[in-house]
Formats: sequence, structure tokens, C-alpha cells
Amino acid sequence: MKNKILNKLKISSLLLLVIMTNVNCDRELSDEAKDATFPKTAEVFTDTPVGMGTNFYFPYGPDANNPVGSKFSAWSVDTDVSYKGNASMRFDVPNATDPQGNYAGGILRVDGTGRDLTGYDALTFWAKASQGVTIGEIGFGEDFYPNKYITTMTNISLGTAWTKYIIPIPNASKLVQEKGMFRYSAGTQGTNGMGYTFWIDELKFEKLGNILPLQASIMNGANVTRSTFVGVEIPVTGAIATFNMPNGSNQSVNISPAFLNFTSSNSSVATVNDAGVVIPIAAGTATITATFNGQPATGSLIINCQGVFVNAPVPTINSANVISIFSNAYTNVPVNYYNGYWAPWQTTQSNDFSVAGDNVLNYTNFNFVGIEFSSPTVNATSMTHLHLDVFIPGAVAPGRRLELRLTDFGTNGVYGVDDSQSLPYVVSNNLVSQSWMSFEIPLNQQTGLNSRSHLAQIILLGGDNSTIYVDNIYFHN
Repeated sequence: MKNKILNKLKISSLLLLVIMTNVNCDRELSDEAKDATFPKTAEVFTDTPVGMGTNFYFPYGPDANNPVGSKFSAWSVDTDVSYKGNASMRFDVPNATDPQGNYAGGILRVDGTGRDLTGYDALTFWAKASQGVTIGEIGFGEDFYPNKYITTMTNISLGTAWTKYIIPIPNASKLVQEKGMFRYSAGTQGTNGMGYTFWIDELKFEKLGNILPLQASIMNGANVTRSTFVGVEIPVTGAIATFNMPNGSNQSVNISPAFLNFTSSNSSVATVNDAGVVIPIAAGTATITATFNGQPATGSLIINCQGVFVNAPVPTINSANVISIFSNAYTNVPVNYYNGYWAPWQTTQSNDFSVAGDNVLNYTNFNFVGIEFSSPTVNATSMTHLHLDVFIPGAVAPGRRLELRLTDFGTNGVYGVDDSQSLPYVVSNNLVSQSWMSFEIPLNQQTGLNSRSHLAQIILLGGDNSTIYVDNIYFHN
């Protein structure tokens, strides 16, 4: 009996040892597996792309603000020029008139699971240019989806000698699986449209240890009021953070709102998520504020929710008699953009939204806006009217009116050769607030328009820097 008891004790002790060993091994393997899930590789480019995979460079394509897009061949590896080692990244910024792209821009994205950047506090690189230039944007965190932690330094001055640049990481603890290693956008605004070349080498993340976060702001530091409706989300924008850099200077960078912590003053009216997206849930007013590094950020977003949104009337005209530019009721023709943002005169910005599956154009700071559909142009010779629905959420100033102009690009279908444009046509001088207004504009009353066979632009005018919603834009007979 004594031997049996001893044997049982030995077996029990052995089992306990095995169990404890397995538990300890499981814990260690779990920690190691967790650490190994996302590489902590610091280098992005040193003579060659480091750990980026095979499909990692993505140039920017056309968008609403630039229908031409960036030049796809702007980025390359240069084995003749380098700061250190045998090669550098070369960026050939094209002339502004280059048909293949009027600027250089794109991202370097890890072709894989992403990297753990929590141990770093900056992205650093060495750069120089073929002449003194200013690069519009350089940063990291853009991966095309979800672009949650974009950080960008703007207006970077490059000379002809190699110089080191530092882009601070706002909050590295959030970058546990980051794919967006590098982003850039460079144009010719400062070179009178003439192209140039710049080089970047030794691109990597570092732990410098002497970068001090100072202040942050949202809405560019202003207290901005936005009118909206239940379920119409509004993103916090204009997030900027300032840091004291190793050389003693202060450096500001544009950051994603996700680096900040947000609070709503009235969560029964509107809530805000960790990405800075505000969701109105009831009529009323709520103020959205933020903190950065435990300190209040300047600026705020004041939400004025006006209740449930009422969509524009659903069109009932037979689609066979319609050429649609913007409407969920029909199939739209190809549209280059719904807001050309024709600088420097235009102030209108876009904050389009969707309610119950219906897309709505939302023009904020509206003074005028251009909608272009030139690829291809539209033949509206058989059409008699242009229809559009307009909603003004705010007050209407006395005497305010809405005007319209149409542009025909002529037989060659290209802007600026044999175009014709109508004189400003008064759509309405009796505008109302808080109600959809449906307008039918007779095409035969567009004075100055020589033809309707190559229509390419609709221009809306008469804004007072307020907000208007537009829906159901289509030609019909």
C-alpha cells in the first residue's frame, strides 16, 4: 500500500510538472507568436525596398480634384545617385502639361500583414533635389484602406545637397499593424509648371527619444458649426499636431483624427467614434472636442442636428428620355468630377453623404462649383430641360439667388478651343430653406450656348459661403 501511494504521488507530481511545463511553454509561445505576428522592421528603403514584398508601389490615380492624376512612372530606383550605399529612390516630377500625369504622387505599402511600429517615434530620411524646390506632402500611414493613421508633413523645402528630415509619429502605441510606410505628393506649383527630380535615401523608422509633443488642434483650430441630420455622418477634419524637434524647432504635421481622443458634450444628440466620425442620432446640438497626449486640442465641431433627413423627390420620368449626371434613380453617364475645385477663386468644398441608399451632393462654403462630364461629352440636342433638386439647410440671405451656366466643348470635345458657354441663367431668386426645391431649366433659354451636342460642364453659382445639397441632376425631354 505504501508503494502504491508513493507511486501515485510520483505520477501526480509528474503530471503536475508536465501541466506546469505545458502552461509555461504555451505562455512563452503565445508571447513569441504575438511578437512574431507583425515584424518590427525599421528600414523601408536602403539601396532597395526592405521587407515590402513584390507589389508595394501604388501611384495616385485621377480624383475629383485632379482628373488627370499622377504620373505612374514617376518613382524608380536610381543606382547612380545615393546618400549611402549604392542606390536611392528617384522621383521624376513631370511638367504640368504632361498628358501621362501632371504631378508625382503615391504610396509605398507593405505587401503583407503590416509592421509593428510601436517602438519608434519618427520616420526619417535623407533627401535632395535637382534644384531648390518645395515638396507638397511627405508622410506615412496611407494604405488606401482604412487610412486610419495618416501623418503628413507639408511644404518640405529640398535643396541640392543631401539633408536629413524627420517626421514625428503622433502616437506610436496605435501603430501595431501598419502597412502604409510612405506617401508623397509633389507638383510644379513653385517651378512655373516645369518638372524636376528629387531623391530619397535611408528611409526608415527610428527611436530618437528627443521629440516632444506640444499641442494639437481639430478643424484647423476653429470652432466650426455644421448643420446635419440623423444618421448623416460628419468626419472631424483639420487635425494638426505640433512637436518640439531634436534641433529645437517646432514642427507641425497633419494627422489622422484617430490619433486623438474625442468627447461629445451631448451623446444623446451625437456620438463620435475613435476615428473622429460623428454620428448624429437625434435633433439638438452637441459639441465635439478632442485631447492629444492628455491635453485639450484647440478647435471644436459643433453639430446642429435638425432631425430626420427627408430625401429629394424620386424622379418618375422614363429613363429612355433621360441623360443622367447624378441620380440614384438612373444610370449616370461617366462624370470626371462633381466638384472641380477651380482655384484660386472657388471656396466650395464637398462633404457628400448618403441617406437610406440615396447619394446626395453636399457643397459647403459654396460660392460656385463646376461639374464636368467630358470623357465623353454629352449630346443633349434631343433634350429640352435640365432638372435638379436643391436643398438649403441654413437660413437664406435676403436677395440670394441661384444661377447656372452650361459649357459645350465644341466639335473636338476639348476645353478651350471652340467652346461655347451660356450666360448666367437665374434658376431661382426665390430660394427657401429646409425644403427641397425642384427646378426645370429650359435648354433653349441658355443664351450664348452655340450647341448642345458636346455638353461637358454644369456650373452652379450664387453661393454665400453657406451649404447646399443637390440631387437628381439630369437632362430630359
